[in-house]
Amino acid sequence: MNKDNGRLDRALLQDIDAVVEDAMSSLWQQQKPDGHWAFELEADVTISAEYIFLMHFLDDIDLDVQEDLAGFIRHIQGDHGGWPLFYGGELNISTSVKAYYALKLSGDKEEDPHMVKARNAILAAGGAERCNVFTRYGLALFGQVPWRAVPIMPVELMLMPKWFPIHMGRFSYWSRTVIAPLLILATLKPMAKNPNEVHIPELFQTPPFEIPNYLQPQSGGLGERFFLVLDKILKWGEHLFPKSSRTRALARAEEFFRERLNGEEGLGAIFPAMANSIMALDALGVPRDDPDFKTALLSVKKLLVKGEDGRRYCQPCVSPIWDTALATHAAMEAGTGASDPRLKSAMDWMWDKQILDIKGDWADKNPNLKPGGWAFQYENAHYPDTDDTAVVGMALHRTGRAEYNEPIERAAHWLKGMQSKNGGWGSFDIDNNSEYLNLIPFADHGALLDPPTSDVTARCLSFFAQLGCERSDSTIKRAVAFLINEQEGDGSWFGRWGTNYIYGTWSVLCAFNMVGEDHGAPHIRRAVDWLIDRQRTDGGWGEGEESYWAETRNHAPVSTPSQTAWALIALMAAGEVDNEAVERGVRYLTKAARKGDKWSEPWFTAVGFPRVFFLRYDGYSRYFPIWALARYQNLKTGNARQIMWGM
Repeated sequence: MNKDNGRLDRALLQDIDAVVEDAMSSLWQQQKPDGHWAFELEADVTISAEYIFLMHFLDDIDLDVQEDLAGFIRHIQGDHGGWPLFYGGELNISTSVKAYYALKLSGDKEEDPHMVKARNAILAAGGAERCNVFTRYGLALFGQVPWRAVPIMPVELMLMPKWFPIHMGRFSYWSRTVIAPLLILATLKPMAKNPNEVHIPELFQTPPFEIPNYLQPQSGGLGERFFLVLDKILKWGEHLFPKSSRTRALARAEEFFRERLNGEEGLGAIFPAMANSIMALDALGVPRDDPDFKTALLSVKKLLVKGEDGRRYCQPCVSPIWDTALATHAAMEAGTGASDPRLKSAMDWMWDKQILDIKGDWADKNPNLKPGGWAFQYENAHYPDTDDTAVVGMALHRTGRAEYNEPIERAAHWLKGMQSKNGGWGSFDIDNNSEYLNLIPFADHGALLDPPTSDVTARCLSFFAQLGCERSDSTIKRAVAFLINEQEGDGSWFGRWGTNYIYGTWSVLCAFNMVGEDHGAPHIRRAVDWLIDRQRTDGGWGEGEESYWAETRNHAPVSTPSQTAWALIALMAAGEVDNEAVERGVRYLTKAARKGDKWSEPWFTAVGFPRVFFLRYDGYSRYFPIWALARYQNLKTGNARQIMWGM
């Protein structure tokens, strides 16, 4: 390196120093008094629309909340007239129908210009009859479509034994919590109160009650056609189901979701399940002053948040444990010591949230396994997830404090017992991969299951490697084999919970580095080449949610700070700290628009369900850039320790 380059490097490191110090100072200011962080979690407008639906279903309308949510929905309307799944996206028919109906329920008139524009766009896209299954259930509850428009989901499903091809244990956690109360609604078929008698026949190309068969095949495959025929048979014979079994099944469904109501955090701690539980309690005739009813209502109200732009919307859930774990990693990377009281309070807060006394649904596959995981939300004892558990465990271990040894050991024991047969980890369940279930008409969203994924597996592998597990350990060997097998043809890895191939590739390269994979191995070099090839002219990286569709998988609308941080950490994990591409990415982060700890990121970079439901974590544009810049600085100045490489 010549002297000029040396001076340039020192200048860059000084810039990094200033940015990291300022951003970390601001990040500490966001910490709650008890030690945790919790940032906004934004989805598309469907959650806010469904909140309005819920108020009109119950005839319990808070006009101030309704107007705020309607204002948020109007603000997100796309130039095409409809509503997208993410900022800048194409019209999504289901999202658009929900948004339009919510606005009309809120008092917007058909002749209002924005409503005319939306209606024309929806009709041009095929009309409301093209909505997905979940939207149709909502419309059926309001009498806008007949119940034949939705797949039959007999409540007797609650009585099916574990060996039966379709039973509750084969579904993912989010599906179980949504389906259990939905089975009650589909059986009792209650009608929304709809006090203003608002209807939307104008959104259908064909009057819905004149359409003979509402369910149409998506792919036309043999399995899908079989389930469509089965749906017709079950609908025809539903009146023949024994009343005694129906009564038992309804009671079992109610028992299932009441046991998991989860206090003020709500059923499954996710809005769709929480809303369904409230409507199911109402359909069952539970009085409004019933403690469960009152607490369930409170749980959805707690999801309302006013964003930094002053607009109030409804979050799909909250992410405090995830945010806190990631923020602490960034803080430690930036030089915060284990004795810092702010860091200690965050670690103790997470320690207190470990789930030790409840065996959740995961125990169906491993009943003798002792609990020891962490959830994603404040409380969700029946549904801890492996991803959060690995990240929290690595954060606690990284402090080196002896008092955290026991929770780390409990987490390691639980995670080892959650590994699937193929060597990977799903988020909430073991071997939750009965792929044929995605062929049933109810599963048109393609997200009924929770199979092992590369990103979650990589995090669990990193955790065990950080604890010092040998490469010869069977848990490690099986996970490494799974990840090598999951690599895409172009060298990347799919990102199930973050967008997308950048997220997956970051996760896996960090894990491979932790287990001592040779940086020169062909699969590592292919991943490095893929990342460098995707760098944008401004030095950053970006990947749109469109990449979840095969035909647009290389779509990159803009560079984003969080995705740039992932790419940088991935390249450094692969031994590329001195690569020119890394320096260019670092310079992008030091110059990108920022206010305190928050880099400007007007884009969604996370996912709930690919091609169906996308997310924007407000925290991602805060802690990930700090993390990447601090790691670069540590490596360039020789301050890096192996323990830093867990993620």
